[in-house]
Amino acid sequence: MLSINMTDVINVLKLITPHLIALAVVIVAFIVCMIVASKKEKKARFLIRRHSLTAFLLAIVTIVNLICFGPLSNMITLATGKGAVTDKTIEEARELSKEVAGEGVVLLENKGALPMESGKKLNVFGWSSTNPYYGGTGSGGFSADFETTSLLDGLHEAGFETNQELSDFYTSYRTDRPEIGLFGQDWTLPEPALSTYPKELLENAKNYSDTAVIVIARSGGEGADLPKDVTAGVTYNENSEDYNDFKKGQHILQLDQTERDLFDEVCGTYDNVIVVYTGANTFEMNFVDEYPSIKGLVWCQGLGQGGFPALGSILNGDVNPSGKTSDTFARHIDHAPWFNNFGDYAFDNVDEFTYDSGDPILGVSAPHFVNYVEGIYVGYRFYETAAVEGLIDYDEEVQYPFGYGLSYTTFKQEMGDLNIDADGNVTVDVTVTNTGDVAGKSAVELYDTPPYTNGGIEKSAVNLVAFDKTDVLAPGESQTVTLDFTEESLASYDDKNEKAYVLEEGDYIISLREDAHTVIDEKILNLDNTVVYGENNKRSTDEVAATNHFDTALGNATYLSRADHFANYEEATAAPASFSMTDEAKAEYVCNLNYNPEKLNDSNDEMPTTGADNGIKLEDLRGAEYDDPRWEDLLDELTVDEMSSLVALGGYQTLEVPSVEKARTTDCDGPASITNNFTGKFSIGMPSSVTLACTFNKNLALEYGRLMGKMCDEMDASGWYAPAINTHRAALGGREFEYVSEDGLLSGTQISQEVIGAKESGVYSYIKHFAMNDQETNRWNMISVWAPEQAIREIYLKPFEIAVKQGGAQAVMSAYSYIGPHWSGANDSLLNKVLRDEWGFRGMVITDYFLGANFMDADAAIRNGNDLMLVAYEMGTNTPDDKTSATGIKALRQASKNIMYTVVNSRAYEPENLHTGLYPWQIAFIIVDIIIAGLLILLEVKTMKKIKELKATE
Repeated sequence: MLSINMTDVINVLKLITPHLIALAVVIVAFIVCMIVASKKEKKARFLIRRHSLTAFLLAIVTIVNLICFGPLSNMITLATGKGAVTDKTIEEARELSKEVAGEGVVLLENKGALPMESGKKLNVFGWSSTNPYYGGTGSGGFSADFETTSLLDGLHEAGFETNQELSDFYTSYRTDRPEIGLFGQDWTLPEPALSTYPKELLENAKNYSDTAVIVIARSGGEGADLPKDVTAGVTYNENSEDYNDFKKGQHILQLDQTERDLFDEVCGTYDNVIVVYTGANTFEMNFVDEYPSIKGLVWCQGLGQGGFPALGSILNGDVNPSGKTSDTFARHIDHAPWFNNFGDYAFDNVDEFTYDSGDPILGVSAPHFVNYVEGIYVGYRFYETAAVEGLIDYDEEVQYPFGYGLSYTTFKQEMGDLNIDADGNVTVDVTVTNTGDVAGKSAVELYDTPPYTNGGIEKSAVNLVAFDKTDVLAPGESQTVTLDFTEESLASYDDKNEKAYVLEEGDYIISLREDAHTVIDEKILNLDNTVVYGENNKRSTDEVAATNHFDTALGNATYLSRADHFANYEEATAAPASFSMTDEAKAEYVCNLNYNPEKLNDSNDEMPTTGADNGIKLEDLRGAEYDDPRWEDLLDELTVDEMSSLVALGGYQTLEVPSVEKARTTDCDGPASITNNFTGKFSIGMPSSVTLACTFNKNLALEYGRLMGKMCDEMDASGWYAPAINTHRAALGGREFEYVSEDGLLSGTQISQEVIGAKESGVYSYIKHFAMNDQETNRWNMISVWAPEQAIREIYLKPFEIAVKQGGAQAVMSAYSYIGPHWSGANDSLLNKVLRDEWGFRGMVITDYFLGANFMDADAAIRNGNDLMLVAYEMGTNTPDDKTSATGIKALRQASKNIMYTVVNSRAYEPENLHTGLYPWQIAFIIVDIIIAGLLILLEVKTMKKIKELKATE
């Protein structure tokens, strides 16, 4: 989501232009009157000047009132909001940050060097040691108002001493990390060239300690994916004039030349080297094999403003690492099946859909596309299946599998029998025993390998089906963890034949694994019959049976198939062969240039009642069922203008509705830091979603959600524009820090717990961005995602499905992206047929930040299941065009119901929070108006008195 920007300022100025013109006219008129008066005799001069002054002041007050109570009313209300996070909650946040980071930091390598003794002296190399990666930018950014515990501070808190001379050298080189923002990115990786290190500094370091820590970092941000080729068209300032950091074709997730020179020096000097990588995007770690002196490798995924003490506690052994990778660490990112189909691809035949907005941010809006050619084979699903089929040598392509992470102790995991009840619920007990010498926690991971028929339904050879985490186990202590899943959750989606989820007969291998690749034990689940979850046999979790709704998103790409051992791999994963939109897609494609609401009006629709007086207030329906008949009576009371404003002005708020005494609510941004862009109030920045995912701890996710809900409550926010839950399709994704994982079950489960936790404070969480918003390049420039329906459902919709069904999500933020030819924010298949009809979602859907782009239109949105426009001022397309047809009013009415149903069941309607009527600034304004009116009357009385005196002296 975008924060307030210059385009907003320009649009608001345009909105009040008539008022500003009137103000200018008044000023000119006043000046003219003063000039004219100067040429009159005394009495006339006095009369003209006094009346002109009175009229001028009255006009100024009137215009200011018209502006403030008119177009700027919402902005002022937002800016004068109340609420701030308490010191007590900030301390709770710091403690939880340490706990999340302590379980989320992943130990990738340990060759006997860790843990180290507390009090040990360390040479900490690398510029990023003084400016590590804390979290992302954009809506995921942090506020400088809160003290940030640095990486070095975290080491110091753990008792380590660090080489201050070395740190001073780095801070003198540069103090700030280059900006990777929404509207401009500097991808420079600051690092002093090895030639600039004073020899004395390096000699002193050798005398200071025999152990070195090297810190490297990579950052990402909203609005920008990481460069596939750092030498091609990106801002990057070299660290030396003597060489280039990157060669042509190198991506940014590998060591650059300056870093490699540093590694050569440090690893050639020290026998014990620990590498700390701070960044949410998986990195090519091949250097570990190249430098024998690297004895330890630690992944910190973005520990927020209070998480780095956990790193020190892990390095000294006070905390035993238990994090597991949420994504696969590939040895060669450019070998991944997505690599050639990630980035900037523009259609070459869409002039009829191209529009020059004149906006400094949007520029020319023209349809773009990206082909999800890998289908369901995302992340470990590709690598594990490709290894089984003989397409790849696994060890040559994968360095650290999904679900991988080391500990300072050892565990034995024993898998019990599969227990299946009559309803198809499967449970399995896993007994975990700490067989080492120190206490620690262990994640427990259960996978399935389904039966596969060559040329049949696409299936991954390995799929995560359940996970959990033990308590802290002392040496020799055991704990039995019960994992559960359902038979129907093993079904695959057949988008070609049955057009439904299908659970094929055969043997399903249920395996207990250390990670996605390493099997501990396995059991066979045999299913005698194939089950099709069709129209008359829906899955138990569905309200309506799933069937094909995204055939138009298939496009004309070739998609990767497991058939004949991935025989079409080269063809499928090649760069796009065609840049033309097909005639079939063009016939379906909708944007503002060709959208006409009248074509969608249904002559059979009857005009709903509006403006009735049924005596029902929204408060009366708190706790009522969604289909309670009283809703219809309440909705009859709404006027068309009220509904239109409620839908149109949904940026960081939901509006008040006087007729039913609906209270206004505030919504805040920020997946890791609650952010009110209007009041300037923030919460402390928490560890990233990737860190939380790597804990594999559902209870920590619940506590994380509880804390975020509590901070929202203290900031008087009822809605939270988070958590984000898109898929880590590509390692170069700019927003990986904000999203969770390459695996939908892990993502959906952790996010569900966050949603549940926030709900305990009455906060509704907008899970986002629904859907297929998995890259930042062209995110708001009409990007069509082409993919098979199986992949859409099994990979990209799955985490959202879990968050709705298990987490009870009450709000959703739709995406900028198109699914095929249809914008996600006006996609009936996505928002109505799947989200509401199939999954049973009851709540509201909001757009991503309403740019007024060539595809964002409120009328199209509400007719297709999107209820609220994320903008706080009137900008034209955020207000429904059709306010007279029965079809248009019915859409407004349904959107209004969804908004009010969500709000009335939130914290906003708890007695201590409920507020209706005038806001404090409005009351203050009225008081000031009354005072000014009194002063003007007094001035006029004195004027008249003075005139009488002048007449008397004549």
